[in-house]
Amino acid sequence: MAIEIKAPTFPESVADGVVATWHKKAGEQVSRDELIVDIETDKVVLEVVAPADGVIEKIIRDEGAVVESAEVLAIFKEGASGTAGGADAGQAKTESKNNDSVKAESQARHQADGSEKISQDGEIIASPAARKMLEENGLNASDIEASGKGGRLTKEDVVGHLEKKKSDTGSRPATAAASQPKAAADDMPAGDRTEKRVPMTRLRASIARRLLEAQHNAAMLTTFNEVNMKPVMDLRSQYKAQFEKRHNGTKLGFMSFFVKAATEALKRFPAANASIDGSDIVYHGYQDIGVAVSSDRGLVVPVLRNAEHMGLADIERSIGEFGKKAKDGKLAIEDMTGGTFTISNGGVFGSLMSTPILNPPQTAILGMHKIQERPMAVDGNVVILPMMYLALSYDHRMIDGKEAVQFLVTIKELLEDPARILLDI
Repeated sequence: MAIEIKAPTFPESVADGVVATWHKKAGEQVSRDELIVDIETDKVVLEVVAPADGVIEKIIRDEGAVVESAEVLAIFKEGASGTAGGADAGQAKTESKNNDSVKAESQARHQADGSEKISQDGEIIASPAARKMLEENGLNASDIEASGKGGRLTKEDVVGHLEKKKSDTGSRPATAAASQPKAAADDMPAGDRTEKRVPMTRLRASIARRLLEAQHNAAMLTTFNEVNMKPVMDLRSQYKAQFEKRHNGTKLGFMSFFVKAATEALKRFPAANASIDGSDIVYHGYQDIGVAVSSDRGLVVPVLRNAEHMGLADIERSIGEFGKKAKDGKLAIEDMTGGTFTISNGGVFGSLMSTPILNPPQTAILGMHKIQERPMAVDGNVVILPMMYLALSYDHRMIDGKEAVQFLVTIKELLEDPARILLDI
């Protein structure tokens, strides 16, 4: 029986997608729930799997094609038998031309197209960071021992393999080094300058477009302050072991304190939790806090729904789950849709100060930065304290400078006396 393989049904916030990678070719045998094709949207990569055991008869939309919601991608024949490598090479992109067997062809194609599943005596799963390093260094996953959970190949596994390889190469004759994958580049005359042109990913293009829109369509301004992190650090140090034990391994970080402080400040200054829709101002009666997370594909902002009702443990647990999803490329569109306020933490990368850009249609974003010890004047004495610069970027059309400053001061005061967060004062 012939079945139409269709693109997923996109939510209203996603107009279309791009066929990123066909993992199977026309005429190739597939099993039920086996990954067939990836569809990349401006938010996430969506996976389309086989509806049953059978064969892909015809691929209708090739890699790179722009597709709309529920558009037909291929024709699938349930219960039919096919070949392991595919009967019609013209229907799918062949990533290797000199393979001696279908199995070798499949392995090369998976490495070249960045597929998450890489053949290794069966099937292992590589993290996105590991896949990228495999491609950049021309490595075969089957040569590297995987140490991740469930046999996952991690970035650290690849780094360790490269370091070992580099060490071994240093003790080998020059002829051995000539056989390495990048030998061609080494043979280039000294002084040659190379360039590599690659298409911008859908997510990166979306990020670029939204950042430009934010700067062009808002009267954006940034105000700064600094916060003494010692009270939060002392509280965290005193209770982190008990917290982790009480909440089944969830660790107490700093982000939960900032989220709770932000939700309280948003209650006091609702303009920072609003959005502009044409000539209307939309005030939100809830706090959906977006937490910017860096992934291999770019910056993504999953949202903590109704953060005002969440405890510290709930916040930390949710952020941890978002981080894992982002690393594995498993964030869903629903995870990143909406949001009334955003917190960005450039401090994890060492940023001392920055001016975060608004996440439209939101009217404000809080930037956290690196905690650094500095000499501070306290009651006439010089004291060394762990300080952090805070930045609040806001839309001046909606928020006055006075409100913005008071909003940031409120967050500062709550963090410097964290008991107020718990007592709601």
